[in-house]
Amino acid sequence: MNLASPFSISIVVITVLAFLGLPIGLAMITGSTLYLFLVGADMGIVAEQFLNGMYSNYVILAVPLFILAAEFMNVGSMTERLLTFCNVLVGRFRGGLAQVNVVQSIIFAGMSGSAIADAAGSGRMMQNMMTRDGRYTPSYAAALTAVTSVIGPIIPPSIPMIIYALVSDASIGYLFLGGMVPGLLMAALQMMQVAITARRKNFPVEDPIPLREVPRITVRAFPALMMPVVLLGCIYTGITTPTEAAAIAAAYALVISIVIYRSISLKDFYGSLLVSGKSSASIGMLIAGALVFNYVVTIENIPDSLRVMLTGLDLSPLGFLILVNVILLLLGCVLEGTAILLIIVPVFIPTAQALGIDLVHFGVVVVVNIMLGLVTPPYGLLLFIMTNISGAPVKDIIRDALPFLFWMVVCLAIITFVPETVLWLPRLMGYQG
Repeated sequence: MNLASPFSISIVVITVLAFLGLPIGLAMITGSTLYLFLVGADMGIVAEQFLNGMYSNYVILAVPLFILAAEFMNVGSMTERLLTFCNVLVGRFRGGLAQVNVVQSIIFAGMSGSAIADAAGSGRMMQNMMTRDGRYTPSYAAALTAVTSVIGPIIPPSIPMIIYALVSDASIGYLFLGGMVPGLLMAALQMMQVAITARRKNFPVEDPIPLREVPRITVRAFPALMMPVVLLGCIYTGITTPTEAAAIAAAYALVISIVIYRSISLKDFYGSLLVSGKSSASIGMLIAGALVFNYVVTIENIPDSLRVMLTGLDLSPLGFLILVNVILLLLGCVLEGTAILLIIVPVFIPTAQALGIDLVHFGVVVVVNIMLGLVTPPYGLLLFIMTNISGAPVKDIIRDALPFLFWMVVCLAIITFVPETVLWLPRLMGYQG
């Protein structure tokens, strides 16, 4: 690569601005605009890419709607009731509260589609429950909450899968189905690790909830438990598109919290709109920047050049997937997941197609990699979020998260080497890929 070329200069500008603290979306817009100026292209292309990409892709609308649904759940009492229900299921075993942390992530996975929303919402409550009276160390509770939160975007609905569908044209519905088995497998491996640690460290056993209380707790949680049923039922029966289902999820969470639980005030409602609006704007700016940068990458013919280079390596489909896993795991240590999805992944897609790799399988593998990046040092966004919530040093959280990271990598290896773990359920529902 010519280091004095317009493309090289734009890459340097984007990297420098990002390291200086400018949001990556704005850094990409600045670098891409500079590239267009240096090559003498029409500067109006920037606005054109914004308009064509942001306003002609109906699927993008699902992202703020899922974020809003998660906010309504967190400010209402839905989260608290669901945690109580999870305690009924697994709280009576040794290390029961730690097991509750995993189970609640499975349930919340069917509602928010965001690991960060799960960690900031139900994760904050789990942190308080686990550290009360010194049951668990703050670092272990924080590490467990971080690693269980990544289950959320693997089990449907999933905001990262929506973004992947945007760049790959893969079916969102089948991507959602493809994430079910890997998500449950990851949860099972995490629960196994909790059980091993609980026996070795003699974790406490919680007081069992009397059987007479179980029906009352279940009834209280039932409206919240029905949310993933309503959401996924609308998608897979064909009643709604995933975007429309996201709107239904937000409306359902709001109606349940107001009418049945009566737990959202006008102030809470306004706060939810404000928080979800800020989060959506941040993601939207990142998508906008990536759309412009992807235009630059296309002009430079980077995807085809990479495809030719990888073809020259004579990689098998499995060899290519292993290479992609290694690259994405390394990038996940230093880059934000959405940026990887929007900038790096589109470069791999032509090669994956040329090698005959199913895009649904590839998408789930990519998303699991992205989720691992949220809990791998030094960047690990969830690690820093849980540091703020728990007050525990990040090095202690990383130490307690390492055993879980091992099993998460094992899960990634399984779905990479055994595509049927991803494709079995979509094919059962009629997928022909």
